[in-house]
Amino acid sequence: QVQLVESGGGLVQPGGSLTLSCAASGSIFSINLMGWYRQAPGKQRELVAALSSGGRTNYTESVKGRFTISRDNAKNTGYLQMNNLKPEDTAVYYCRVLRWGDTQFDYWGQGTQVTVSS
Repeated sequence: QVQLVESGGGLVQPGGSLTLSCAASGSIFSINLMGWYRQAPGKQRELVAALSSGGRTNYTESVKGRFTISRDNAKNTGYLQMNNLKPEDTAVYYCRVLRWGDTQFDYWGQGTQVTVSS
């Protein structure tokens, strides 16, 4: 079984930066997509950033130019670097790894709170 353990959340002032980590226990082998989602209270979960196995990235419009998704395959760890944080970025952030096909899986992290407030 694979578990995704997130870390790096916390309280930060507007304009500050945080880097979230998503470490996989055990081997996740190959994946098709790694993504970061966020969910604010009373709102539905939204995709923030995604990274394909081929290195393609996608970001929701509101974070373009501020957030960077990456991964370190040797460490089985994904990252979300968040710069110039805004109050509207406040949410619980979840990482996800997804594979489709014969050996499909869909794993989620436990979530980490990011609060942007002065």
